[in-house]
Amino acid sequence: MFLDRAKISIKAGNGGKGSTSFLRNAQTANGGPDGGEGGKGGDIVFEATSNLNTLYNFQFKKKFVAQNGEDGSKKLQTGANGKDEVIMVPCGTVLIDAQTNKIIADLHENGTRFVALKGGKGGHGNAYYKSSIKQAPHYSQTGETTVQKEVILELKTIADVGLVGFPNAGKSTLLSCISNANPKIANYPFTTLYPNLGVCQVKGQTFVVADIPGLIEGASQGQGLGHYFLKHVERVRLILHLVDISQSDGRDFIEDYKVINHELENYSAELGKTPQIAVLSKVDLIDEETLKEREERFKKEINVSYIKISGATMQGIEELKLLTLEKLSKLPKKSAIEIEENDFDTRDVSSINIYRIDNGTFVVEGGRIDNFTRGVVLSDNVSFAYFQNRLKEMGIIDMLKEKGLKNGDSVQIKDIVFEYTE
Repeated sequence: MFLDRAKISIKAGNGGKGSTSFLRNAQTANGGPDGGEGGKGGDIVFEATSNLNTLYNFQFKKKFVAQNGEDGSKKLQTGANGKDEVIMVPCGTVLIDAQTNKIIADLHENGTRFVALKGGKGGHGNAYYKSSIKQAPHYSQTGETTVQKEVILELKTIADVGLVGFPNAGKSTLLSCISNANPKIANYPFTTLYPNLGVCQVKGQTFVVADIPGLIEGASQGQGLGHYFLKHVERVRLILHLVDISQSDGRDFIEDYKVINHELENYSAELGKTPQIAVLSKVDLIDEETLKEREERFKKEINVSYIKISGATMQGIEELKLLTLEKLSKLPKKSAIEIEENDFDTRDVSSINIYRIDNGTFVVEGGRIDNFTRGVVLSDNVSFAYFQNRLKEMGIIDMLKEKGLKNGDSVQIKDIVFEYTE
């Protein structure tokens, strides 16, 4: 089953806790602090691979969590770092922040890697806090806690050549003639429900061809799943624009050509400028006189060079393959999407939010609070004194007073609740 869009949740690993430990052995009864650091949490990493061409696997697994860092231990031993969670996606996958709808990465080529979320930092052990003033700190720091986020994966097919045209223009037949692909072929609209890829070999060289599902008028506005189809042709360097000159479906072949080009231009100005080869297909279905009349009309009304083919008789197929190779040799590969600066993995270390709950307790929260409370232990007098001093230094006490804090009121910061006294 082909799937070209999926929404998943991702979370980097939390950092490990620092250790509170003191040296104890046969030679040392009351040694100094020797608590080690916590390990760093694992990252969330996306990697592009040419071994996949669909996002089908993400239909079943939608949550990815990296391993937490291990806690530090005695004898200054640092906890092991958490294992990264590496998520394999097809080449051409674009990552979108589900909250802001901004593109955060374009995994354009095989082997491209992108660290979407970095693991949390490990906490300091009590050895870190030792100083001339604090000879035996009985506290350590917890690891940094990460947050879960959601991303949208969108696949934009990577191919050198895209086959476009109305349903039944002969795209699937052409793909089967020029490549190793075996697409489903039948004479009814929307035979192709998703892009088929094939590799074409010409003179010892190869190029990838994508059969883009049949487009219709209004495709650029989403008619007939137009947006889902058109995104797969954005990456190609060359378009083979198939037009059914036999008019076997009763449509006018000149109008077909104009409509498809209008939809390409309407969807993307850049897509509208992509070089094309006009391909008049199904020439075997009409007599020579009718073919000649329609060719003359095409020259007069469209005035672009073209090539005539028949998938049934193989007429013009080799010529088309050679012409395509020649055109591609002069066209550069399309580059990855330019990514604007974004704050997808920016950690909040500065926000402070104060509000009062129903029982009258003042609650203080925010990124700055999360960061500094990681090393607070209420049961340790030195640590609690540090905590109180930092509240004053950070201006939090003044901010609380502006909100109405009075002597005897309760204040909650994280899981710490204390009574304020002047």
